[in-house]
Amino acid sequence: MQTILLMVALFAGYLVAYYTYGRFLARRIFKLRRACTVPSEQLRDDIDYVPTKPIVVFGHHFTSIAGTGPIVGPAIAIIWGWLPAVLWVFFGSIFMGAVHDFGAMVVSLRNEGKSVAEVAARYINPRVQVLLFGVVFLELLIVIAIFGLVIAALFNMYPASVFPIWCEIPIALVTGWAIARRNWNVVVVSIVAVTAMYVTVGMGHRIPLEMPAIAGVPATGVWTVILLIYAYVASTLPVTMLLQPRDYINAWQLFVAMALMIVAVVVSGLTADLTMAAPAFQPAPAGAPPLWPMLFVIIACGAISGFHSLVASGTSSKQLRSELDAQPVGYGSMLMEGALAVLVIIAVSAGVGLSAQSGDTALTGRAAWLHYYGQWTGNSPLDVQLKAFVEGSANMIQHVGIPHHFALIVMGVFVASFAGTTLDTATRLQRYVIGELAGRARAPVLANRWVATGIAVATAGALAFANGAGGAGAKKLWPLFGSLNQLLAALALLVVTVYLRRKGGMKFLVAGLPCLFMLVMTVWAMVLNELDYVHKSDWLLASLNAVVLVLAVWMVIEVTASLARRWGEAPEPEALGR
Repeated sequence: MQTILLMVALFAGYLVAYYTYGRFLARRIFKLRRACTVPSEQLRDDIDYVPTKPIVVFGHHFTSIAGTGPIVGPAIAIIWGWLPAVLWVFFGSIFMGAVHDFGAMVVSLRNEGKSVAEVAARYINPRVQVLLFGVVFLELLIVIAIFGLVIAALFNMYPASVFPIWCEIPIALVTGWAIARRNWNVVVVSIVAVTAMYVTVGMGHRIPLEMPAIAGVPATGVWTVILLIYAYVASTLPVTMLLQPRDYINAWQLFVAMALMIVAVVVSGLTADLTMAAPAFQPAPAGAPPLWPMLFVIIACGAISGFHSLVASGTSSKQLRSELDAQPVGYGSMLMEGALAVLVIIAVSAGVGLSAQSGDTALTGRAAWLHYYGQWTGNSPLDVQLKAFVEGSANMIQHVGIPHHFALIVMGVFVASFAGTTLDTATRLQRYVIGELAGRARAPVLANRWVATGIAVATAGALAFANGAGGAGAKKLWPLFGSLNQLLAALALLVVTVYLRRKGGMKFLVAGLPCLFMLVMTVWAMVLNELDYVHKSDWLLASLNAVVLVLAVWMVIEVTASLARRWGEAPEPEALGR
């Protein structure tokens, strides 16, 4: 019952937050209005700017921001105990992450669908825009390279997931054609598409596909090349052709999987004694870094993540057909991701305790949990954390009457689908970044979507294969990602804070206080990481971390100076930029 009560209480809290704090932000802070012209209508080109039904944009946005982040983060941080993870995910997502996502989306909506970096040029100064672009480019470079590897690793671990994942593409193409071109009933099309996707999951068990090494390139390297080629194609096509419908049907597929996990928690809690095998609080596990500040950097997606601001201001803001849609898409998606993170915490703290296999020995309870978390796993390959989640979830789902092997396929597809949507969106976002930089450099050829996407994919490929044919080169820079991502969250909140300050009053505090907290936690974590890199003589990470830290301090100084100069100015009229 412990896990059931925990899940119900947290989910109820999210509902209350949406209808109270979410509405307060929409009505009193951002003052959303139906009558305002949005970028999707004003700049419609049917490639990137396309007015879209809110449920479809929600599906795209949710699957893009979630990725494997709300899985990997809690699956690592659970070593400090389930209670710190739960508290950070719950309160962080409501008062920080959702404010961050919602704010970035609204600011973009009211500035022609521009990214937070472009908006920074208007509300702060052009120098901050360039500095922010540098942070964004590096983050997206790592995301594209590492997510290709993550999907490749999942394909190797769960070959039965390969067939259903690739079948999503033709299903998405037909779905996009039916909804965008033929205007068929969205509900009917959705039911047919999701049913087809789950049929392919069943077929995947009978058609496991294992990639052989080709010309000396191992399977992970081959998959990484294929996935990067796919990302190039998906990111240059009109958004309604593949990216949007794939994300939309993925969202429904994932909602079904989440519903299955919720039912599994209830059933296994009532029939299989599903209890927390992980300790509630373990402040100093062997080999782990300090809980403060690292918890707030390791658990990003699920609480607050800078990557979300790129999606909110990069693709989603260009698709909303009304300002009023920003609350369910921007604020609601973040709470939904928080709910997913709660399920992950239960899976890796209680689900793994139902069963684990160590050689010929069957383990349960705390012994099973220690099989995965007997030592710090933060520096392990990502597939280690993903396996704990997949196995823990399958342990619970089998008590619903679904065979364990089939549950493994469902959860493998669940994770790979999330990672795939993030790969698509990150590549498209990097294309926008390169295009914006090309515009500043007066190099229009580089702003062409085919050329810009080629640069995005080529740079990610160069990083992926920097240390060999396995495609794992991005793992070298992966330790930077957590602090880089949270730094971006703090900087996006800075832009929202300045925007709200220009509107007058004290409303800027709803973004300013989370911004201050994230700046302190992230800079603290980066300083600790810098000392660790220097101690280990890892000069590549030490130098990159130091550069990013200097950029962060520089941006904070620029923003502080801008606020000080404008502090006494009259509020900006709503008619000017709203």
